[in-house]
Amino acid sequence: MTTLIDQDAGRVDVEDKAMLGARADVNQLLPLKYHWAWEKYLAACSNHWMPTEVSMQADLALWKSPGGLTEDERLMLKRNLGFFATAESLVANNLVLAVYRRITNPECRQYLLRQAFEEAVHTHTFQYICESLGFDEGELFNSYREVPSITAKDAWALKYTQSLDGDTGDQEFLRNLVAFYVVFEGMWFYTGFAQILSLGRRNKMVGIAEQYQYILRDESIHLNFGIDCINQIKIENPRLWTPAFQAEVREMLVEACELEVAYARDTMPRGMLGLSAALCEQYMRFITDRRARQIGLAPIFGETGNPFPWLSEAIDLKKEKNFFETRVTEYQTGGSLDWD
Repeated sequence: MTTLIDQDAGRVDVEDKAMLGARADVNQLLPLKYHWAWEKYLAACSNHWMPTEVSMQADLALWKSPGGLTEDERLMLKRNLGFFATAESLVANNLVLAVYRRITNPECRQYLLRQAFEEAVHTHTFQYICESLGFDEGELFNSYREVPSITAKDAWALKYTQSLDGDTGDQEFLRNLVAFYVVFEGMWFYTGFAQILSLGRRNKMVGIAEQYQYILRDESIHLNFGIDCINQIKIENPRLWTPAFQAEVREMLVEACELEVAYARDTMPRGMLGLSAALCEQYMRFITDRRARQIGLAPIFGETGNPFPWLSEAIDLKKEKNFFETRVTEYQTGGSLDWD
């Protein structure tokens, strides 16, 4: 009887495991080679949550109240939700269609499966918010087609997934990882976090703000995993990280920063209390430089000032909440994570 399994193959040697093009059997998790990937998988499992655990009653009352939110706050909120409503699906599709099939390490794949589930939870979150507040679902979920600043960002990101159709090279895959982990999850999500958590600090839309805290904590692990993948691939394949490619990546970060600044101006044309497009631009330059350093590039803008230090407090500060009013947003591993 013929079989597709090579019964004479030797047992997996940890040295045969690799990020790309591994000789080792991808079905064998042990022995582990990249303990950082397994640790992130365990941390993600400890962070499990569901959006329906968060009450939306206060948000609904505030949204329906004529003077509950200013017109500027309402515009920002709808544009913000409009971006995130489909952004999580774009990331999930990229994981399934591109990243998972190209990564040949089983512990990394284990984390990717968990991340894909979390992206589904995040998409569920925006369905839950839309349903709870009675938003026009067609308007919200078509923002990526109908709001130019959102269309521009999603179109920029999509080309890096579509370029991976068929037999493409390792450098093109590395470019994809930069686009989705460093830019999409590591830069573009952060303006949105600042906007919603700014409302939450002023006791507005507290249910949405709480869910964004959960998403922010998930996304920070996604970001750190992606950066670890990029840096590990660089170590194992130094031929990919050429001076020309580094210059291209720097240009990608500049383009991404410009697109996010345009989005901030579109969502906040007049600004709000403690938040403005100008501050978001400063923050995005700060974040861009940080991301550049994390993947081994020199800072681009030289921006050293973080205008939103309170954003870290949203994660680092322990929350003491009434159990019967809301769920505590403290994660088992939250104190060990690096947020910005």
